[in-house]
Amino acid sequence: MGKFSLGQAVRRVEDQRFLTGQGRYLDDIRLPRQLHAVMLRSPHAHARIAGIDADAARTAPGVVGVFTAAEAQADGLGTLPQARGLRNRDGSAVAKPPRPVLARDRVRHVGDGVAMVVAETVAQAQEAAELINVDYEPLPAIADGAAALAPGAPQIWDEAPGNVAVDWEMGDRAAVEAAFAKAAHVTRLSLVNNRIVVNSMEPRGAIGAYDAESGRYTLYTSSQGSHLVRDALADHVLKIPRDRLRVVTPDVGGGFGMKMIPYPEQALVLWAAYRLGRPVKWVGNRADAFTSDSQGRDHVTTAELALDAEGRFLGLRVETIANIGAYQTMYGPFVPTVAGSGMLAGLYRTPAIHVAVKCVYTNTVPVDAYRGAGRPEAAYVVERIVDAAARELGLSPAEIRRRNFIPPEAMPYTTALGETYDSGDFARVMEEAMRLADWNSFEGRRAAARATGNRRRGIGMSTYVEACGGGAGESAEIRFEPDGTVTLLIGTQSSGQGHETAFAQLVAQELGLPLDRVRLVQGDTDRIAKGNGTDGSRSLPVGGNAVRAATERIIEKGKRIAAEIMEAAEADIEFADGVFTVAGTDRTVTLDAVAAAARERAGRIGGAESETGSGLAERASYKPRATTYPNGCHIAELEVDIETGVAEVVAYTVVDDFGRVINPLMLEGQVHGGSAQGIGQALFERTVYEPDSGQLLTGSFMDYRVPRAADLPAFTFATRNTPCRTNPLGIKGAGEAGAIGAPPAVINALVDALSEFGITHIDMPATPERIWHSLHIARSSAAAHGDTA
Repeated sequence: MGKFSLGQAVRRVEDQRFLTGQGRYLDDIRLPRQLHAVMLRSPHAHARIAGIDADAARTAPGVVGVFTAAEAQADGLGTLPQARGLRNRDGSAVAKPPRPVLARDRVRHVGDGVAMVVAETVAQAQEAAELINVDYEPLPAIADGAAALAPGAPQIWDEAPGNVAVDWEMGDRAAVEAAFAKAAHVTRLSLVNNRIVVNSMEPRGAIGAYDAESGRYTLYTSSQGSHLVRDALADHVLKIPRDRLRVVTPDVGGGFGMKMIPYPEQALVLWAAYRLGRPVKWVGNRADAFTSDSQGRDHVTTAELALDAEGRFLGLRVETIANIGAYQTMYGPFVPTVAGSGMLAGLYRTPAIHVAVKCVYTNTVPVDAYRGAGRPEAAYVVERIVDAAARELGLSPAEIRRRNFIPPEAMPYTTALGETYDSGDFARVMEEAMRLADWNSFEGRRAAARATGNRRRGIGMSTYVEACGGGAGESAEIRFEPDGTVTLLIGTQSSGQGHETAFAQLVAQELGLPLDRVRLVQGDTDRIAKGNGTDGSRSLPVGGNAVRAATERIIEKGKRIAAEIMEAAEADIEFADGVFTVAGTDRTVTLDAVAAAARERAGRIGGAESETGSGLAERASYKPRATTYPNGCHIAELEVDIETGVAEVVAYTVVDDFGRVINPLMLEGQVHGGSAQGIGQALFERTVYEPDSGQLLTGSFMDYRVPRAADLPAFTFATRNTPCRTNPLGIKGAGEAGAIGAPPAVINALVDALSEFGITHIDMPATPERIWHSLHIARSSAAAHGDTA
């Protein structure tokens, strides 16, 4: 096995340029004669726009243009694309009010774009934006999803009566009713999955340029897929052929799903560049991010679990209200329905499941995919109600799971919601996590904490499964360059995951090349024929197989060339470690020599030129025939100061099944990052809107608490992998897993710590105030009943 072979913990090759300031992010790009744009955003959550007076702004120093919805409509700009393929439970079409690039007659959330000012400098644009006078007529607002369904609630859209965007269901309602009718025990639990602000390190940004001579647009933008953005903007907003728009994505400083969808600013800078004849640059600040980046989660769920007398699951019933915000985005309604609900089976043999989801419009920032996109929400419901059932029945968290896990001999196993798991040994993964977490010795640690007086220690586990690494296919192209490097072009997009290293390892493994000779090209629709970006943990499970297929084509083409060079039959040519050999002889030719011959003879050796042109170059595609199902077990151990309500995670253990591993070092980093985000949601992060006004009360890091390094323990991480049977490389997606398992593990541990007070549930985020309040209520209730425990 070579130094950089698959499975080796290779350090990320891209980190050298990142750590030395050589990364090239959106804000590093400066085009000649570039102008700067600033967005004027609504201070109201809901208001009618009676008029806009921008005369003073237009004549302000440095201002080149002010753009409003009136000009956008006059120029025929379309609206942003929305979710496709969903229908209501009765088969009717879902409500899809249009989302314009600038608010027309009404604003519908704080931060809704009203106008864009373009000037020579950012400061001049900001000063001019303050001169615009918008005549707002405030309207009643609603920020809470459940409250938006109440009779008499303010109506966000005429096209969506009762504020219902989607009314959806899946599963067998009759079978679930029958299961509950015969149940020996039923556990019920109401849950809130709190709204999250994504807070990527790099804010969103876009630079638009227009070339009048060619009639082509160029967009530089921080995204999770250049082709996704190009197709959406060309088809729906600009209404031009796709080949007239080039989209380039440089280095990206975090996305987490938020940068997967198109945004108004991307269309606006292109339109302004066309109108003004100069490039236009917009880079959002943190205030823009809090009020205009898509947000995540925001579900209110009621779950009921039916069990028999032995604690085995009979049926699960789940009803969710999903707040999708003021506008329907490309994936917003898809997240709580198709993407997430299928995972409500968890790792368990629950024979009957029914899910009902209502997606609701409110006067809040639109909600879309956030790390895990529906899978964390599902795991939180399942793992919290399983833990609650165990407590009610007097079973340990491990035992109730052990009794209900799908056994490995049942694979492939199709759940009651139609997902077919191809592989996995869930009990083995859980047992290993318990061993590493020293689960069996926990009661001693609990007693030691209690002996201090104010400290209470708890331990909690959660298991998870997610469907990922499926969907649309991907293509990869490999080219041998004259300077000896090998170029890999692929349509996925790194936003910090380490693609340059992982894909290079694949190429180096298959072709026997040094890792440092492989160069990754991504994020350019002119250089890469097609691509489906990065989402749903698909880059390696899908893109990796496209890369491998391209290397196989390179080898086959190389054999034809090598056969001619060595005057041998092609069938006698073998390839290994970068060398072609005539079988049974010592006659060899290197891959580099073959590449040189291919260039020299302009691709005529070995047959006609390939679709990639002359030389040693090949392109291949891969479309998955099934999704992959990574799974695992998280165990959190925490302590609570019962006088202050402060919870501290003191130990955290993760054991995952990711199938075949490309780079264990990067994999562990992904799990650490995802777990940190999940712990953040469980204990700290909360997006708060004022109920009646819709004002965002957590609009900065002064009010919105993200986890810091001191909030997190050292992670214990291991894998117990079962190769995926439906993926040629055996890979299961991994990028979102940490964020899926962490929230229920932390809350389960918290409930365990506080169970002596009769506390059975605390909603996320379990802030000190919320924990203290729950303890105060529990103690007051105990005192009223004469309980001094």
